[in-house]
Amino acid sequence: MQHKPEREWDLTIGPDTVRLFILKARAISAGINADYEDGAEHEVELDDQSRESHHHDGLAEEESEDLTERELRELIGDLNVDEAAELVALMWVGRGDYDAGEFNEAIAEAKRRTDIKPVRYLMNRPMLGEWLEEGLEMIGA
Repeated sequence: MQHKPEREWDLTIGPDTVRLFILKARAISAGINADYEDGAEHEVELDDQSRESHHHDGLAEEESEDLTERELRELIGDLNVDEAAELVALMWVGRGDYDAGEFNEAIAEAKRRTDIKPVRYLMNRPMLGEWLEEGLEMIGA
């Protein structure tokens, strides 16, 4: 049985907000993974008259995935400095870079790292949803 750490911090970013980010990150990740599952990404079969015979509502699917990604980018971009640092720190804890007892240190490090642009940094992590969820669980939020 895993013991939840005693909370030594109050999150500026609400756990429900982080859970929304988790859902959106997973939706983006699922869309990317579905393209690669069958090993035939973007292949189109041609019939004997050299016309596309592949029919689906691909534009609607892509538009939906783009919308989710755009929404997540905007949500992360709207965070203040403290919230963004906490989100990055949660990802680091969930990924195993820090343990739950080092959460405040991770936040401080995220604030110090001027090379990290939260939107780009977080959106380039394909496991973002899983790591954020794990981070929330590890800190007991």
